[in-house]
Amino acid sequence: MNKALRQRAILELVQEGPVASQDDFQRILKKQGFPVGQATLSRDIRELRLVKTGEGYAVAQGDNGSDPALPPVSRLVREFVLDVRAAENLIVTKTSVGSAQPVAAALDGEGWPEAIGSIAGDDTILIICANKKAAKTIEGRIQEMLA
Repeated sequence: MNKALRQRAILELVQEGPVASQDDFQRILKKQGFPVGQATLSRDIRELRLVKTGEGYAVAQGDNGSDPALPPVSRLVREFVLDVRAAENLIVTKTSVGSAQPVAAALDGEGWPEAIGSIAGDDTILIICANKKAAKTIEGRIQEMLA
């Protein structure tokens, strides 16, 4: 699958009008011949700088001077995450000193529905999930980024 073609298809979708959710994106893209996983779609949305509005995802209208963009989450995880472990419905992620907050912000930016919230200290992130299965799912995603 060609990333440029897939991202062009995503832009065409949002130019036609807001797309309500990532699930809608996945369903429409699959019909167009782009079967895409949630992590890849989240990356595409971030790289294309789409924004979530009240109606759904849309192209950002100019730069409003908000927070500077974070590097891609996969890069932050590879560079700063040392260990990740699920414990029941919680995920404890150890990072290098001083890195937990930007990594947590990037992980939060992924919009994973399994995550209820996160708390970041100096070198540890606690991700709270609804249940053990959700925690294992997110742990697996983070482990894949480390590989």
